[in-house]
Amino acid sequence: MSRLATLLIGAALVSLVPAVVIAAPSSTAQNITADHGGIVVNGNVGGSVGLTPVALKELMIEYARQDSAAVQEVKALSKQLGVTEAALGGFFKTLEQNDVPPEQLAVRLSEIARDHKKLLAEVRLFRGEDDPDVARLSADAEAALLAGRNEDARRLLTEAKAANIAAADRLRNAMNIHKRRAAEKAAALGRLATSEIDYPRAAAAFTEAATLCPPDDALLRADYLNSAGQAEYRAGRYPAALPLYTEALAIREKALGPDHLDTARSLNNLAVLYDTQGKLEAAAPLHARALAIKERALGPDHPDTALSLNNLAVLYDTQGQLEAAAPLYTRALAIKERALGPDHPDTALSLNNLAYLYKAQGKLEAAAPLYTRALAIREKALGPGHPDTATSLNNLASLYQAQGQLEAAAPLYTRALAIWEKALGPDHPDTALSLNNLAYLYQAQGQLEAAAPLYTRALAIREKALGPDHPDTATSLNNLAYLYKAQGQLEAAAPLYTRALAIWEKALGPDHPDTALSLNNLAYLYKAQGNLEAAALLYTRALAIWEKALGPDHPDTALSLNNLAYLYQAQGQLEAAAPLYTRALAIREKALGPDHADTAISLNNLARTLQDQGQLPEAAPLFIRSVAILDKALGPQHPTTIHVLKNLAKLRQAQGQAEDAAALFADAEARAAAQAPAKAP
Repeated sequence: MSRLATLLIGAALVSLVPAVVIAAPSSTAQNITADHGGIVVNGNVGGSVGLTPVALKELMIEYARQDSAAVQEVKALSKQLGVTEAALGGFFKTLEQNDVPPEQLAVRLSEIARDHKKLLAEVRLFRGEDDPDVARLSADAEAALLAGRNEDARRLLTEAKAANIAAADRLRNAMNIHKRRAAEKAAALGRLATSEIDYPRAAAAFTEAATLCPPDDALLRADYLNSAGQAEYRAGRYPAALPLYTEALAIREKALGPDHLDTARSLNNLAVLYDTQGKLEAAAPLHARALAIKERALGPDHPDTALSLNNLAVLYDTQGQLEAAAPLYTRALAIKERALGPDHPDTALSLNNLAYLYKAQGKLEAAAPLYTRALAIREKALGPGHPDTATSLNNLASLYQAQGQLEAAAPLYTRALAIWEKALGPDHPDTALSLNNLAYLYQAQGQLEAAAPLYTRALAIREKALGPDHPDTATSLNNLAYLYKAQGQLEAAAPLYTRALAIWEKALGPDHPDTALSLNNLAYLYKAQGNLEAAALLYTRALAIWEKALGPDHPDTALSLNNLAYLYQAQGQLEAAAPLYTRALAIREKALGPDHADTAISLNNLARTLQDQGQLPEAAPLFIRSVAILDKALGPQHPTTIHVLKNLAKLRQAQGQAEDAAALFADAEARAAAQAPAKAP
């Protein structure tokens, strides 16, 4: 799902790193698109059940006890949903067995009812088949579904499918007809599994349906292959989805032509899969071609055209081509607001992505209202426990963290992780993203022991799900290395940084901002090891990349200026260091605000240089202001706050103010002694 990562940047004295965010899977569609990592589906979830999550949960409990009032209420609800009471009782059991959280019950119930009715309509058609055994089994399967006996329905449909296969084998001339009907039964089983939120079983059923299709019905096979690919994608099994999408595209291109809308949809789905796997060069022409087809066939203002605009913009964004992405995101948002309305979930997707672009450009104030609005739309339209809501929580938390509001970010990250683990499972790539982001927050708060197991788990998930050479795997390698470095484990950090740099250079190119990040971090490690000449080359190259890709006034450019200045300072080149520190401070004050922790770091670093140059009176107010900012932004007991406080004490000592220096040193020691031990989540 495009770039699912929070990227850590090693600064001179403390981690100064922007988080990178994604959008999570949605469950409402037929076409897949990227929201920095998500599936977006076209179509409606279904009607509202008209009950609050608490009321619906209580109704399920009371109905299981056969409370008379609950039975009457369920009868009314079954009529509202257009299903039988027995079927609705079965839905309740499915929700209980899958441990669906209360806040998702209404949405899931509506989805299951919708799929159930579609399944019933298909099964009723099976009753008219000419094989009496199949007609009888299908009628029995319909009765089982109406009675809420899914396992009986599954058995009967399986028997009906087997009867069709047997008839096809016996009756050579009728084989293709029965094979198709068997494929339809297998596909019905796939939809049944989908309604039960069992995507692996759904993928197997749709794959079997594609296998059963007769040779003369290639387009039906393509449809089933596409459905199987979607199920594999939703399950997070991306390698398994690739051959399914690839064959579906080949069939549609041959049967329908290169400019058909179904061909465009297959191009889109395969491109999004490539995005998720980090194969950006393979994805780019597919996105561009899908967009061209839709613009010709549907016009420039159609929602499906907006979907392709969004996906191509995500690709550009991931490649670091922010200027190319901006007009596509803006145009997609305008189309969706006009065609779907300001409160539609797809509008929230576009708001999220445009906000992400603004954040990547350092325009934090412009990003904030878009993220906030996207979260409000998703909570209202999808519910507080939906994976897309988790995406918005994650993204807003990332923005708060970039603004230095760590306390505001923490509960949002924690809630997003809980939703993703519940909805997608503990080994899904989006869960790894959330683990990574929460770990980064802990590290920013100085809780290194709490961060370590989260980083380690995120890396293990990504290596297994995405592969050892994926950019998101590189992100986890980078972040774990940065933690090792913060813990003083330089030898453990070195091979991880080196491997991350090799992955990013290969996947994204030598001039990508993420490659600059990796160069910066490896340079910082070289500096810590005393290899200053090697560090200087990497810092200089990183600065050139960031200035070109992001502009001279971006916070990441300030980071690079700061780090290169710190190296010059370590080499005794104070005259070279001072103007870089001054420029970094000006950028941060303008982009991040005067009270941001990164601004405080720049104040500290410039003050140290002035002190080393003998300008003690000029250094003092910078140290004082830095401590004041860090006290508020990170807390008085944060290691960075204590570090800067000790720097101020040393300055007072150098000024001959022994009493003030002693008091400051004592304050620093007291704060260090009062530090609470880090707790694992």
